[in-house]
Amino acid sequence: MPQERPESLRIAVGGFALESVSFLTQETGVEAFEREARRDAALTEGLRCSATVAGGFLDVLAEARAEAVPLVYSDCSAAGPASDAAFEFFRDELLERLKAALPLDGVLLFLHGAMTTPTRTDPEGDLLESIRALFGPGLPVVVAFDLHANLSPRTAVLCDGIFGFHFSPHVDMAETGRRAAHGLLAKLKHGQDPQLAMVKVPLVLPSIFTATALAPLSDIVEESLSLPKRVPDIVDASVFCGFAYADTPDLGFSVVVIADGDQDLAERESESLAARIWQNREALLHEELVFGLEEGLSEARRIAADSDHPVVVLEHADRLNDSTWCLRRLIEGAPGLPGLKVHCPYLWDPVTAAAAVSSGAGRRLDVRLGGHSSLRAGGPIVGEAEVLWAGEKVFTGTGPMREGRRIDLGAAALLRIGDVTVSVISNSTTAIDLDALEQFGIDSGEQNILLLRSKTHFRAVFEPLAAAVVIVDTPDWGTAELARLPYRHVKTGLFPLDPAAEWAGPESETTV
Repeated sequence: MPQERPESLRIAVGGFALESVSFLTQETGVEAFEREARRDAALTEGLRCSATVAGGFLDVLAEARAEAVPLVYSDCSAAGPASDAAFEFFRDELLERLKAALPLDGVLLFLHGAMTTPTRTDPEGDLLESIRALFGPGLPVVVAFDLHANLSPRTAVLCDGIFGFHFSPHVDMAETGRRAAHGLLAKLKHGQDPQLAMVKVPLVLPSIFTATALAPLSDIVEESLSLPKRVPDIVDASVFCGFAYADTPDLGFSVVVIADGDQDLAERESESLAARIWQNREALLHEELVFGLEEGLSEARRIAADSDHPVVVLEHADRLNDSTWCLRRLIEGAPGLPGLKVHCPYLWDPVTAAAAVSSGAGRRLDVRLGGHSSLRAGGPIVGEAEVLWAGEKVFTGTGPMREGRRIDLGAAALLRIGDVTVSVISNSTTAIDLDALEQFGIDSGEQNILLLRSKTHFRAVFEPLAAAVVIVDTPDWGTAELARLPYRHVKTGLFPLDPAAEWAGPESETTV
């Protein structure tokens, strides 16, 4: 029997995460990552018990009486590609803090898995290679990844453990952190021998179809969840759906299975799960759920006119929270359906937000609202708005995905244009919980239509409140029609970009 290690383990904890929309020209720079960065006590104390991956890491380490050694932790959510300078800055800081923290028994990291930079299609793999180059294979490195990671095959060789979110909405971020931490401690304290197998599946889905409550994806995820319960020596299994808007050769689904001491078992189970995903490739595309702009808004107005609950209009293609396709038409109204109350939370427009703060509540303001990020965003809405509230907005999140996190919207305002209210923010983020309404005094029950820009995360809170969810596709960079996107790095034979794609079968990439 292997001997248990002492409880006084030193485990480094860090994170560097961004879901990159490669096609956006707005880079995510050092300043944006710094706004979210946590170091020292702000990491170990500030994120403990939060609904973050770090919160899960820290909770398990505290229970195990292991020492959590803080590195740096920054999660910028979804935005344009990281600048090369930002990647290099935080890569170097992580490496320097790791060197300064030695001796260490292990490392726990959160990486998204869909970051890109102007010169890198797999920066997370580059970061992991840098860690291995400095510290060799003797330092165990366990990584938690987002469900939307586009994992590169080399990642499987560079990690001692890979653990992914099971669900989208990502209500299990902290739980994933706990799984990863337990996996590392099982290796260090109990002699577990994790053998990891990864299989890439040549399939990618628009983000809206990665909601894990949608069948058959729900059944595939349930199969992965049940694997450790059904099959002896299986430690963990993760299904990664990939992120369609990151232009990378590694785009698409991945399956990772970890077995205790049995590489062949890990490979067999990962290959079986991957084969099931491929067999269901057509059923995983729910094109029947998507409306065009005018058709979708007409459907939303029709339902809202006869309902006591709000209708969610989901403008999912908006990747920077500033598209105006739906908002413009809702402001213009619909003949025969006057008086519908419409609220649009978290429209990203720093210029309008600053002007509203300068003007003050109770004033009227000429605006060029939204639509600034690209020609695909619909262009600004030109008009006059009443400023209902304006000021700096910083608060602690309460929703299932942001509980305990500091939310900094910067200069912000609540505007009214006709029957439409809009909260305008300076730091782009997506409305996925009631904080987005309640922080501005908006009661969801009093609205007829809520215009959201999430993809799946809104479902955890808003779907139970809604009379219906109407998904509207627009020409912005997150379109459901992936063939519209100017991919440069994606491999051939990827379904549905290639509707006739064939797959001979899994080729497993494994650890050494």
